[in-house]
Amino acid sequence: MNIYVLLKKTFDTEDKIVISDGQIEDDSAEFIINPYDEYAVEEAIVQRDKHGGNVTVVTIGDEDSEKQLRTALAMGADDAVLINTEDDLEEGDQFTTTKILEAFFEDKEVDLILAGNVAIDEASGQVGPRLAERLDIPFVTTIVDLEIDGKTAKIDKDIEGDVEKLEVDLPLLVTCQQGLNEPRYTSLPGIMKAKKKPLEELEIDDLDLDEDDVEAKTETVDIFLPPEKQAGRVLEGDVADQVKELVDLLKNEAKVL
Repeated sequence: MNIYVLLKKTFDTEDKIVISDGQIEDDSAEFIINPYDEYAVEEAIVQRDKHGGNVTVVTIGDEDSEKQLRTALAMGADDAVLINTEDDLEEGDQFTTTKILEAFFEDKEVDLILAGNVAIDEASGQVGPRLAERLDIPFVTTIVDLEIDGKTAKIDKDIEGDVEKLEVDLPLLVTCQQGLNEPRYTSLPGIMKAKKKPLEELEIDDLDLDEDDVEAKTETVDIFLPPEKQAGRVLEGDVADQVKELVDLLKNEAKVL
């Protein structure tokens, strides 16, 4: 099987993020593989081990994105591709990403493409479905189980507290939800092997694209942190007094009644 994983470098939201003049300060930020993409990498490796084939991880980014690709290789992926847009693009959006990936996959034989359900930095969930549409292949989002039998995939899809069962023909694109698997940790032997695995670097010129072809369709106006949560209030006294005070607060202070 020819299996591909779409990978994105994201900010580690468990670390402090500093914003200055409407921009995130990259120098103070820690970057990781988008957590939902880790489920995609793990599932790709599981399916390859079951059915044979090759796992290639693909990302669009800058030179620093090689770190996340090497991590995926250390997990067990076979090959990696970095589409470096650092010198060609200042801004991009989901259209930009989809357009570049469409050009990359134009001459590829694909059985399965996996991606994260969403990226934790923008959380649009658009790239996977948009790419499948451009490649004219079926897609299923938020999968929590995947079984492949020949050219048919049996899928459990998360639908907000319940599961929908589907059968879809390959080639196929899926986006991965928490609960699909438990991503493995990288081992020291895996890290050492990753240093010798192929990592190809491309630019948009190599894909017969220019800047006008991938110009963003949206504009980021501002980036800001959410306001700090105010301290809660504890109501005291007997229950009847607490209910009376709560109704008064909801009506006159919160103005939701």
